[in-house]
Amino acid sequence: MQYCLSDPHGCYGVVCRLLEKIKFCERDTLYVLGDFIDKGPESVRLANLLFTLPNAVCIVGNHEYDFLKYYQGLMQRTADYDGVLQKLRAYFSDGHLLDWDIVDRLEALPFFLEREDWIGVHSGLPLRADGTLLPLQQAIPEQLVYDRRFKDPDVLPKSEKCILYGHTPVRYLTGRDEILFYPRNAQKRGTIADYRKIHLDMMTSKSGVLGCVCIETCECFYARDPKF
Repeated sequence: MQYCLSDPHGCYGVVCRLLEKIKFCERDTLYVLGDFIDKGPESVRLANLLFTLPNAVCIVGNHEYDFLKYYQGLMQRTADYDGVLQKLRAYFSDGHLLDWDIVDRLEALPFFLEREDWIGVHSGLPLRADGTLLPLQQAIPEQLVYDRRFKDPDVLPKSEKCILYGHTPVRYLTGRDEILFYPRNAQKRGTIADYRKIHLDMMTSKSGVLGCVCIETCECFYARDPKF
């Protein structure tokens, strides 16, 4: 099965709980739509887990993008690579775990995923005035990681593919930490193609809740950090 989540923000423990809940195995695939670093206490540990899992696929969120801009700025100003790594380690509360391999993997992440019936992005996609998607290759990184317009309920992309995204906590719209579905018709259905968009951000670092959606069935699964 394929599962998709967003914005786990360094909450390593609750990610592990969620993987246990869905009985994640080598036949499954996990998609993480950015912002798996910052805010929570174990950013580097979580990044290492996701990069170690052969069947996990991650993309850049605004927090990864900001980190990479900081890193690239350091590299442009110095040739002391050991000094750069020390400064990068100071960026995270568990920065002592950071090594160059993790930095390189962060730098190699894509900004979006496109599959047969869905597109995964961190914050949203550029739309024409009529709601149709502009070609993804024309999007600039800032649109894909920062833009908050996509969260608005009346922004409904006219695309045959469902758009999965995070970036803005769902609770800001509904008051609940639950994945938010936007069906193409009034009735809720059971396949990903039946939805225009699916909003995934559970504000995990503050709520302690992390959710994922199964791509094949649209079933939602949730885990909670017991410390919250």
